[in-house]
Amino acid sequence: MNTPRIEIDLEKIAHNAKRLKELYASKCIDVTGVTKVVCGDTNIAKVLVKSGINILADSRITNIMKMRDANIKAQFLLLRTIQSQAKDVVKYADISLNSELAVIKELSKFAEKQNTLHKIILMVELGDLREGIMPSDLEDTVNKVIMLKGIKLVGIGTNLACFGGIKPDYKKMKHLSSIAKNIEDKFKLKLKFISGGNSANYNWFMTTKDVGKINNLRLGESIFLGCEALNRKPIPKLFTNAFKLVTEVIESKIKPSLPYGDIHQDAFENTPKFRDIGKIRRVLLGVGVQDVLVFGLTPILDINILGASSDHIIINAKQTDLKVGDTVEFNLDYGALLSTMTSPYIINEYK
Repeated sequence: MNTPRIEIDLEKIAHNAKRLKELYASKCIDVTGVTKVVCGDTNIAKVLVKSGINILADSRITNIMKMRDANIKAQFLLLRTIQSQAKDVVKYADISLNSELAVIKELSKFAEKQNTLHKIILMVELGDLREGIMPSDLEDTVNKVIMLKGIKLVGIGTNLACFGGIKPDYKKMKHLSSIAKNIEDKFKLKLKFISGGNSANYNWFMTTKDVGKINNLRLGESIFLGCEALNRKPIPKLFTNAFKLVTEVIESKIKPSLPYGDIHQDAFENTPKFRDIGKIRRVLLGVGVQDVLVFGLTPILDINILGASSDHIIINAKQTDLKVGDTVEFNLDYGALLSTMTSPYIINEYK
């Protein structure tokens, strides 16, 4: 069987999706399944829909196009709207997240041309400092948006714990609920989506008695890796090993632990430092930085990752007798999963 490959357990993903949908539904919050970390993988998308998730979200319009071409029966939400892609956004996405009036005007133009109605969720800045309209500017933006032809405002949302690492706590969610209520009251609107965030919202959800007007969360990491996204702690009754990277040993030799000669920069402009622990079984794996975010890997065997180059991971096999042709398996964090699924050099294998 070819390597490197990522083994994907679809049953575990289905279990996590169903469990999370039931959990959040207990407080009247619906789940949107975010497929960006798996690059809109159509096999995984089908599993999410079969598990009861009716809206799939992705940050790349090409991934949404791929899922539509595969006849995935879902609504599609675009998480990142680029002005130059407005024509395709209107054609392929049912809903998009937006924070710039110039982009929304472009969506309006193509919605008119395509004789369709494009739905948008306005993103509000609540401190993480990624995308979002400042709360003080929101009413003016809404006033302009509702005048645009071909555009329907269907929600208010926010994003936290992505760029700035800001926690989505009770105070933040109460603020978003208040903002949504003010917009509904002032403009006589009924917003379908009050989208409070992502997999980082788990701790807030589990501890709050009142979710306010929050009725939607956009989940990727907790579905695929079974953990919350603030401290990466496993969520009870979820699988944390739905994905596994399988690599192959291409060299296994006893060598010194300390490189010898004059040390300068490595291939990535770092000046490496090493500790002399004598001779070790030094093993090369046929996968490297071009394929995966190496520091996001956790070996299943009792071995140590020493470092990596573009094409190799170098490990200390310790007491494990690894030979050429043997396989070495790793669990992945979110960054490693993202890079692995994006790499054209890694095969997807479904279980």
